[in-house]
Formats: sequence, structure tokens, C-alpha cells
Amino acid sequence: MNQTVIDAKKVVVEEIQSKIASSSSTVVVEYRGLSVAQLTTLRRKLRAENIDFKVYKNSMSQRAAEASGFGDLVPSLTGPNAMAFSDDAVAPARVLAEFAKKNKALILKSGIVEGKIVDAAGLSTIATLPNRDGMISMLLGMFQSPVRNFAYAIKQIADQKEQ
Repeated sequence: MNQTVIDAKKVVVEEIQSKIASSSSTVVVEYRGLSVAQLTTLRRKLRAENIDFKVYKNSMSQRAAEASGFGDLVPSLTGPNAMAFSDDAVAPARVLAEFAKKNKALILKSGIVEGKIVDAAGLSTIATLPNRDGMISMLLGMFQSPVRNFAYAIKQIADQKEQ
């Protein structure tokens, strides 16, 4: 094997390592049986959520996972796999799980979420969570609720005193 091929492989491994390190979420899926049209639709949905979706050689992905300290991910990196990377911890699992419901050929295998290895069941659980904006609005709603209740109670007291 000549040096340029070795260098090219090192660049790919470093790219995968970099994406794993900089992403809040990395999800490994098996796409065997999906048509080109289905994959194109999936890529569009992922792109709309700023999720990077790429197919790498398994040997490169395995080396990158081990080098990144996620050796437990290696058993999932067999067969025709693709990897989804995102800054949002929930988005890749949510989008891929939604797509997998309609397209049974797409299988969520495992992933890394916030620095922890997650199996397929864990990814399915994470997929049920709202996205970042949804979580923020839920949190704001929780903060507003006590204030609203307090204001309502004060209004009731004021109304009673008027009568």
C-alpha cells in the first residue's frame, strides 16, 4: 500500500474522530434495503435539522471510535452503516426514528449522546424527547406557571376585599 493511500485513510479517520468529538450526538444506522429515493428524502430531512449524515468505511469508523475512546461502539460498526452527527443531542435520534417508523429498512443501531454510548433502545427513548426549542419552551412554561398562579391568587384576594 503506498503512502498516499495511507495518508488518505488517516485523514478520513481524523475527520470521523473530529466529528465524534465536536458533536453532542452521533447515531449509527443501518440503511440496507433503502432505495436511493428514500435515502435522498432522509438526507433532506436531516439537512433541514443541521444534521450531518455520512457513509464511511466500517474499518475507518471502527478506528476512529477506538481512537476517540468509544471502543464499545465498534460492534455496531458492521454492515452497511451511516453516521449522523449533530450539535443537538436529540435531533438525530428523533429524525431517524421518525423516518424508521415509515421505512422499516432503516435500523437505529447505537450512538454516542453527550459523551455516553447509547444502544438502540436508548436512542428510541431519546427520540421521544422534544428538540432544544421545545425543551426551552417547556422550561419557560414551568417558570411562568407559579407566577401565573400567584397572580391569580392575588387577584382573587383583591376581588374578595372589594366585595
